[in-house]
Amino acid sequence: MTTALIPWSAIEAARQRIAAVAVRTPLVRLDRERLRAAGYADLAASAPQIYVKDESAQPVGSFKLRGAYNKIAQLSADELRRGVITYSSGNHAQGVAYAARALGARAVVVMPSNAPQIKRDATLALGAELVIVGPASSERRQRAEDLSAEHGYTIVPPYDDPAIVAGQATCGVEILEQLPDVDLVLSPVSGGGLLSGVAAGIKLRAEAAGVAPPQVWGCEPELAADAAESFRTRSLVEWPAEKTTQTLCDGLRTQSLGKLNFELILRFVDGVVTLREEEIQAAMRILLKTTGLVAEPSGAITLAAALFHPGELPRADNVVAILSGGNLDPSIGASGKL
Repeated sequence: MTTALIPWSAIEAARQRIAAVAVRTPLVRLDRERLRAAGYADLAASAPQIYVKDESAQPVGSFKLRGAYNKIAQLSADELRRGVITYSSGNHAQGVAYAARALGARAVVVMPSNAPQIKRDATLALGAELVIVGPASSERRQRAEDLSAEHGYTIVPPYDDPAIVAGQATCGVEILEQLPDVDLVLSPVSGGGLLSGVAAGIKLRAEAAGVAPPQVWGCEPELAADAAESFRTRSLVEWPAEKTTQTLCDGLRTQSLGKLNFELILRFVDGVVTLREEEIQAAMRILLKTTGLVAEPSGAITLAAALFHPGELPRADNVVAILSGGNLDPSIGASGKL
């Protein structure tokens, strides 16, 4: 049974395990008056009440600390001594580096050559060692597996792992506690760790409480819409790196969902919507003008869905858009893309 792969007990254990490290991030209300004042009167008139779950408030600037710490904190003393390795374009890299440093373990990170410099620098500052490979997500995973076999490092996957999913699920549980009458939760989706975790956490928590759960939808760039295709066809597909790397959302360039994540998404997720690049950029500007929150493109995609695609989403009075990260590459603003 699918739920056995991520039981409620594992999510509750993850909450306790990460409580002293990960932040219980706030819900920031996107005020309609602020929308009007910022020049978005049409959006203010048509938008539902939107709350932004600000995961940029985490110590590493993204939700990734939740899953990374939950995974590494369960390793044995011998595994910690031998060190950990992961493969990431940046945010998971920082989560692993932070958790490894907190637990006294060596961390090695395989990053793609097109990872933002700000994320490389932050990962190095947290004490990790970097190995740079080509842009394909499959290439960095293969390199990490090779190094793990050679040196005995424990692999900390970015998404396709029960402990990672359980850690990310804590974000969904917090949303239910902070806004019990939420109707719709929007999550970015790439490899599927956050979306599958949030959906599982919300649906299992609601089931345990005997209440109707909100709908949970994934949000993905049109240029890297492998998850949307997989969800629609009920068959796990992979997109080539030359397609997915075209999106501005560097955190959403994974070529395929993880196998575990896909299984959980089919069980717990209600839909996936895709966004154009200009919509994502507009959402970044709106967030900054109306809330003061700085979102990287991958983090702003959920607000873009809530504002620009209400016809594709279920009707909702209260919407939570997860801002997955705020590690914005300064070159985006300098290049005029924001």
